[in-house]
Parts: sequence; C-alpha cells; structure tokens
Amino acid sequence: MIDDPNKHHLSTEDKEIILVGTAHVSTESADLVERVIEEEKPDTVAIELCQSRYQAMTDKNRWQETDLIKVIKEKKAFLLLSNLMLASFQKKIGKKLGIKPGEEMLRAINTAKKMEADIHLADRDVRTTLSRTWRLMGFWTKFKLLFHLITSMGDMEDIEKEDIEKLKEQDVLETLLKELGKALPDLQRVLIDERDQYLAHKIRTAPGKKIVAVVGAGHVPGIKKYWEKPVDIAALEIIPPKGKWGGFFKWGIPTLVISLIILGFYMAGANAGADMIKWWVLTNAVLAGLGAAIALAHPLTVAAAFFASPITSLNPMVAAGWVAGLVQVFLVKPKVKDFEQLPEDIVSVKGFWKNKITRILLIVVLTNLGSSLGAFVAIPLMARAF
Repeated sequence: MIDDPNKHHLSTEDKEIILVGTAHVSTESADLVERVIEEEKPDTVAIELCQSRYQAMTDKNRWQETDLIKVIKEKKAFLLLSNLMLASFQKKIGKKLGIKPGEEMLRAINTAKKMEADIHLADRDVRTTLSRTWRLMGFWTKFKLLFHLITSMGDMEDIEKEDIEKLKEQDVLETLLKELGKALPDLQRVLIDERDQYLAHKIRTAPGKKIVAVVGAGHVPGIKKYWEKPVDIAALEIIPPKGKWGGFFKWGIPTLVISLIILGFYMAGANAGADMIKWWVLTNAVLAGLGAAIALAHPLTVAAAFFASPITSLNPMVAAGWVAGLVQVFLVKPKVKDFEQLPEDIVSVKGFWKNKITRILLIVVLTNLGSSLGAFVAIPLMARAF
C-alpha cells in the first residue's frame, strides 16, 4: 500500500474516498496519482476539472472551434484573456521544470480509462469562477490582483523543482492561504473557499463505493473542513449582478458629460461648449487609439478605435474595444496555425502580441481601457471651460 502524506482517507455513508493532493506542475504528483489509482482500483476517479477544462485538455483541436466574434459580442474577451494569462503562469513553471501543466490530471484520466473506472468532473466551471471573482471584487482588490499578477511574472525564473514539491506540505499551504486571505480576501473566498465547498460536495456525491479524488494540494484542508457540512451548490454557480458602481459608471458618466456640454453652451457660450466637445473627442479618440496601437492593431483598426471611442463612450450598450476587435477580426482573420500555436505562444509576453487570437483579445481590452481612461481625463478638462 502507498503511504504518502499527500494521500488522505475520507468516508461518507457507505463510500470510501481516497483524496490525493497534488502540485499542478510536478512529476512526482503525476506518478503518485497513477500509482494510487492502479493500486486502489476505484469505481470512480474524481478530478479537479470542469467540463470546459476537461475538453481543452483532452481535445487538442478545441481552440480551432473558438468563435472570436461571438466572444467579443458576448463581452467575454477579458474573461478569455484572463483565462489564458492564468494558464500561461502554469505553462512557464512547467516548461522550466520539464513537465506539462496538468500532467497529473491527464495521468488520472488515462489511468482511470485503463482501469475502466468512471471519470467524475468535480470542479466548478472556470468561467463561472472567473466571473464571480471579477463581480465580487471591489475596485482596489482588482487593482491589487493586477499588481500581484504583474509582479509575480518576475518570480518564474527563480522557482525550482524543490519549491514546487514544498507546496504539497500542509503547514506551508495553510500559511500561504492565510497570507493570501490577508492580501486579497475576496479572491481567496471565490478561488479557494467556494471551490473547496464545491469540490467537497461533488466528491462526496460522486457515484461508486470507492472513489479516488485528485485535487490540487491547496484544496485539501478546505475539502476536509467542509466535508461534513451541507453545501448549497446552486448558490455557488450563480453569477452575481454588477455592483451599483458599475451601473453608475455605465449611465452616470454619459449623463454627466452630456449635461456638462449643454451647460457649457448655456452658461459659458458657444466657444466654451465647442471646447468641451473638442476635449471629449480628442481625449477619448487619442487614448482609445493608443490602446489599440499598443496591442499592435492593424492601422484601420486603430482608426476604428479612434473614431468610435468618443461615440461609444456616450453609449452604455457599445464599447470602443468591441468595435476595434470586430474590425481586427475581419482585417486580420486568425488562421488554423494561430490556434495550433496558441498553447506555446501564451508562454511569453511576445507570444501574446504575436498570436493573432490573443492580439485581438488585447486589442479589445486595451482599447476599452484607453477609452475608459479618456472619459476620466476628459471630464476635468471639460470642466475648465466654466
């Protein structure tokens, strides 16, 4: 029998559960998963994957079916870009250590098939998790998250194989989660606590008498914590509505700008009103165009962002980034090789800008960022006319 500190035994009613905690970029973890499944011969293997991540891992041609126009129209460009950025971190570590990220999950899937065990997907849909993360975080938490993502990119070169293996030690994990909770409590609640509850429920209700569950070691303490507690699974799958500040910025800023222009003409004269319009158009157009240019957009896409932004910033239903992204799709349509190269390109910053798919997503996000910044810069410039 395998005696390993990353192998845990749980039970519920008449079920026996063997919980295996892994590091997501570790050869030793992948080997442990395979050995445990072969030795335990379970009825079911539960894995920390959702349907979309399972398909992405097992279907290599899935990216070729991505409809970028649909992604942009459904306002999911930032969501997809965030998902790719998170994947790039694991790929960088895996490349340095010579292992494919998620190898332990692939090993679990293949070994389960070999042992003729059922495969049970136990994780919440990654799109739901990312959407809840973004909706439930306040402005400053979003800013801190962005800062942590940027600064952590520099840490990739220093990480060693031994450091990855240390992540499987429970006391170290509890310390890490405690520090994460202090820095980004909203992030910990959605990414860690909620998923601990979700995983605990899904593993507990998995079919079969004997179950091997393969999860990231960071979730093991939480799964144990919620093992005996009831979980409202439906509540964890709801995407909360946008906060009140989102509604204010969506409708409040256009109302404020239009009111300022009307007041400018009425109180300060035609010249003042014309100056307000000039500042609004210039700041929006220049900064949105600059965002598209930074993303290395086609010149006509930059022009589209330039001309669209002053108008779309006054229309809550349309964004300059969507216009720019759609124009880029039609002008520089991604080819099959761009989809095939995507897993490799996202490993480097250069690759994000080189690949036509990620470049389109960057164009949408950076153009929208420039347009939003333009609105905030324009308002004080316009107010000077009084």
